Amino acid sequence: MALGVLCAVQGPAEALLVQAVDADGRLAVARRCADLVELLAAAEAGLGRLAIVSAELEHLDREAVAALHHAGLRVVCVADQSRPWLTDRLAACGADLVVPPPADPAAARAVVERAGVLLDQAPPSVAEPDQASPELSGMPRHAAPARRGRLVAVWGPTGAPGRTTMAVNLAAELAALGRAALLVDADTYGGAVAQVIGLLEEAPGIAAAARAAAQGGLDTTSLARLAPVASPELRVLSGVARADRWQELPAAALDAVWPVACALAEWTVVDTGFSLERDEVLSYDTRAPQRNAATHSALAAADVVVVVGAGDPVGVARLVRALTELAELGLPATRFVVVNRVRAAATGPDPQRALAQALARYAGVDEVIVVPDDRAACDAALLAGRTLREGAPGSPARKALAGLAARLAALPVG
Repeated sequence: MALGVLCAVQGPAEALLVQAVDADGRLAVARRCADLVELLAAAEAGLGRLAIVSAELEHLDREAVAALHHAGLRVVCVADQSRPWLTDRLAACGADLVVPPPADPAAARAVVERAGVLLDQAPPSVAEPDQASPELSGMPRHAAPARRGRLVAVWGPTGAPGRTTMAVNLAAELAALGRAALLVDADTYGGAVAQVIGLLEEAPGIAAAARAAAQGGLDTTSLARLAPVASPELRVLSGVARADRWQELPAAALDAVWPVACALAEWTVVDTGFSLERDEVLSYDTRAPQRNAATHSALAAADVVVVVGAGDPVGVARLVRALTELAELGLPATRFVVVNRVRAAATGPDPQRALAQALARYAGVDEVIVVPDDRAACDAALLAGRTLREGAPGSPARKALAGLAARLAALPVG
């Protein structure tokens, strides 16, 4: 049985390619698509194994290519290779093969033969686009930036346990140790990193970075322009302050942001949202946008996950459930469990011992990092738009966070 080909090619090359596919005994044109919407619909319907598309197809980006891969298709892009920036962009978007527009039937047959080689390889859901063989495209693959740093995802359950405070101050402490740090706000339920450290929220830098990554145009230089310097060795990539803008941070784009961030800075600290649920995908017959894609993307890319819970009975109960939920993701990252705003009035006369026993018994946690409650110092720092290191260097909370940052800095990099 012939394998289906979805064709969304513009210009005279379209007829040549369709004829070449039909002449191939192994392949057959299943649908000639007028635009990306029709192409994705046909892919989700399972009509093809191979997509041949024009580089000029409107809205063709990393997310669209990822959707085609998710549907089980290999992606061949037809592009004018006299424009190297275009072929590099397509490769960065995940295209499996980039070929020049055929000018005659013989050239079209050659394209189809090379495309057929792709179908003998592992499915795109198994083989990552960047791992495709360079010789297939006849051009250098878009080289991912050399990763020199590590990524820390700061995550915790609902109830405002202090994820943003933790992320901001960890990044500041790492920067103070002379480690180039990038603080990223990926909380799609209401990012507040810029406000916490007193930066103007003119535009969400992470949304701009995601757009550039989706088009295959993000590199360390462009990311540095989007992430202003807040203090020596510390850059900040601001987040989306409105929860209804979560669609601007698709996982396919953010997956391409993290390697660039780790090439720019020795430590990338990401403030994430609280929710890990994926139930929204059950409400659609086709591949749906993921409300919590930014959080899942950051956690999947993280070398270290700092799990933050609040130091009171409700907060500890939420933390126990959250640790179970996190464990179900099967992440390989190193994990630190932090209980924040700990005070004897909420946990008893020996809070550190009580918390350690509770989390060991109910969550199997061997070590708990306790951050004492210092409401006055945190309030003053927030009012001034400063970190605890700047506003209250002697605070017990700041000393605990500095200790955690020192432990992170001692981890091997690269």
